[in-house]
Amino acid sequence: MINLTLILLGAGSSSRFELDVKKQWIRIETKPLWQFVADSLQNTNKFENIIITSSSDDIAFMKTYADYTFIEGGSTRQQSLKNALQHATTEYVLVNDIARACISNDFLNNVLTQSTSADCIVPYISVNDTIVYDGNTIDREKIKRIQTPQLSKTTALRDALDTNEEFTDESSAIVANGGTRKFIKGDENAIKITHLSDLVKIPCLKPPSTDILSGTGFDVHAFEDNTEMYLGGVKITSDYGFKAHSDGDVAIHALIDALLGAASMGDIGMMFPDNDNSYKGIDSKKLLARVVKKIYSFGFVIINVDLTIAAQKPHISEYKLEMRKTLAKILNCESARVNIKATTTEKLGFIGRGEGVGVIASANLKYFDWRN
Repeated sequence: MINLTLILLGAGSSSRFELDVKKQWIRIETKPLWQFVADSLQNTNKFENIIITSSSDDIAFMKTYADYTFIEGGSTRQQSLKNALQHATTEYVLVNDIARACISNDFLNNVLTQSTSADCIVPYISVNDTIVYDGNTIDREKIKRIQTPQLSKTTALRDALDTNEEFTDESSAIVANGGTRKFIKGDENAIKITHLSDLVKIPCLKPPSTDILSGTGFDVHAFEDNTEMYLGGVKITSDYGFKAHSDGDVAIHALIDALLGAASMGDIGMMFPDNDNSYKGIDSKKLLARVVKKIYSFGFVIINVDLTIAAQKPHISEYKLEMRKTLAKILNCESARVNIKATTTEKLGFIGRGEGVGVIASANLKYFDWRN
């Protein structure tokens, strides 16, 4: 068995996927795609290390799923690969795109058994259709559709990428640097996921789990005189507002924690620390919008939310419908799925004394169903 590191490239923006969810985060049962690919390949071959490149926004969350080596990628595939190679200490590296999710045991073994044949082992698919380029018919026998994973000698690949020239795959860089490559037959079933429609063509991908994920949030804020009050995204007519680092919208803050809790993404303080001056006085609707965007990009869909606002004052019954509509627009769901309840504490405690407001929120999420 060769001394080998697996590098999975997944730092792209998924712009061609044309959905709010990043394709790296679509669920195969409960696993995000990147973890499904890493686990599947790990079960096929024991690697010395598995390095996964990703965007900086994703890495902290990815670490809660698996104990792999996560590296911030670059603006291009090649830069991401160069970043990963800095952490590769083995003689060989196997490089695969996370978007190429189904690699059979036979396919992988065919690549690995050729390790000594060249500096880079390259699987390819033949072209069966007639090819016309710039008005001229090309000999299709000379056309190869290159696949991953590609197996490379680590030093050869690292040296080949020490250039400003951009290459679309490892073998092209190695050959341009004077190295050798060997083509081997690839696998028609090893389809690369580029568009949403590609998912249904891949037989090894099981549908997402139908689990319902629930979270709760709780927050309180004291009143402060001569401050505007915002509650549930709505401006409340009042001579006082909330004492807070942001605009103090205690309802949205509790809702954010409920959403983050359902997604297992931490809490509002981790995402928007109160010692960060960039959030000083910020509109909490903007914070909620950022959280919602991240939740959808990580493969979740919001089912419904429920808020209980405990306040002796002010009276908010006349604002509840506006709150529902305002929050629903941000949450990208129907207003009927946003429930607002109001209660008092029968004049007990700090809320009953009219010193502030407390809010309990709950949220339910599900996984994005890519089959639909």
